[in-house]
Amino acid sequence: MSEENYFQEPSRVVRLRVWALGQMAWGAFVAGAAVLAIGGVLAAIWVVSLLLPEQSKQAPSPYGAIEIASPIRVA
Repeated sequence: MSEENYFQEPSRVVRLRVWALGQMAWGAFVAGAAVLAIGGVLAAIWVVSLLLPEQSKQAPSPYGAIEIASPIRVA
C-alpha cells in the first residue's frame, strides 16, 4: 500500500480531486435511485394492470369517429 494519505494531503489540487470524485459518486447514486424509482412505478402499474378484468382491456378503436365510411368522389 502507498504510505501517502491523499485525504489529508496539504495540496489543494488533491483535495479538489477527492471532492469532485465524491460529487460524481453522489450524482451517480441519486441517478440510480431515480431510475429505480421510475422502474418501481412502472412495475406497480404493470401489477395493477394484471388485476384488472379482461373487459377493461378491450375497447373500441379510438379512430372510429374519424374513419371515412365511403370514399369521397371528386369530379
